[in-house]
This record gives sequence, structure tokens and C-alpha cells, in this order.
Amino acid sequence: MSSEMEAAPGGRGGVYPKRVLLFSGKRKCGKDYITDLLLERIGSKDAVIIKISSPIKSHWAEEKGLDLKQLMSADEYKERYRQEMILWSEAIRDKDPGCFCRKAVVMYKAQEKPVWIVSDIRRQTDIAWFTQEYGETVRTIRVAAEEDVRVKRGYVFTSGIDDKASECDLDKVGNWHWMINNNGSAEELEKLLDPLIEDIRSALAE
Repeated sequence: MSSEMEAAPGGRGGVYPKRVLLFSGKRKCGKDYITDLLLERIGSKDAVIIKISSPIKSHWAEEKGLDLKQLMSADEYKERYRQEMILWSEAIRDKDPGCFCRKAVVMYKAQEKPVWIVSDIRRQTDIAWFTQEYGETVRTIRVAAEEDVRVKRGYVFTSGIDDKASECDLDKVGNWHWMINNNGSAEELEKLLDPLIEDIRSALAE
């Protein structure tokens, strides 16, 4: 375990976390919407959203003199730099697969909360790192949406992005704790989240 994690109270052997929720899914499937909704239902007193992409974007903004706030958003500004950020981050991950996972946990001060909502798992190594560090507290959630639904949300297939590991590596995974099909209404989505929220509340009550 790294020195960063050894110094953190959320490391193995600590009180926190009680649940680590790993969300993944294709672009424009609605991961951010769902994780924001989940945080709203659980409450920020007990939960925090962690974005693994944050330390990547923070470095990129500083290196290139970009607007970090816009880079963190879901708008066109981020899309302009997505491919370059992917190439740079892949080179870092090749040397240290858990690098951005560790940095994101520290960046969001996740150790202070019992429920961690990781909103952008993209690789099998991400799942492996969190599972190795936090064991049975981990829950994996795959968000899916039909392509025509994603297109209505602004998805356009982009070579060099949608055919690379950052979008495709988790296609090979089949043993998710939960699958959420985000094709319907907000009301239907709320119902789909109920079993997950029940599991979280059960962990908080322990």
C-alpha cells in the first residue's frame, strides 16, 4: 500500500469506508446523473462522490493552462481535450495502475465519509485496486443505455475514444453487483436505485 493510503484513516483496518460503490458505463449513459441522484438520496453527511478523472484533469489544466472548472464539466470544452488526456493517463497507468485511484481518494478527502461513490470506473485495474484495498465493502454497478438514447443525450461515436480501453475495457466484465438500465423515466430510475440504497443503509446501520 502506498504511503498516501497508509496515512489515511480510510485505509484497510480503519473505520471507513463502509461502502465503496464503483460506477461504470459508456459515454452519455447517465453515470453522472445517477451518482448525483444517489448522493442526494443518501446525503452528503454520509457520502462523497469521487471522480478518478479529477487528478488527471487537474494535472492537464495546470500543464496546458486550461480552465479546470470547464474541464470537469460535461460540455464540449472537455471533449476537445479528451483524447489527449486519455493518451497521457494511459502512459501513467502503464507504470502504476492504481495511481489515479489513490490520488482521487485523497483529493476528495473520502476518508471522512463512510460511503464512497466512485462515478467513473473505466478499467479492470480500477476495480482490482479498490477491491484489493477495501475488499467486501466494494459494490460494482454497470450503467447501460440504448445507443439511440445516448445519441439523444449528445453521444457521437469518436474514433480514438469510443474504441479504446477507456470506453471498452469493462465490456469484458460480467459479474456486476448491479446493472442499471437507464433508458426510462426519472421515476423508473428512482425505483431501480432502491435496492442499492437499501444495501447502503444496511451498511451504515452496522
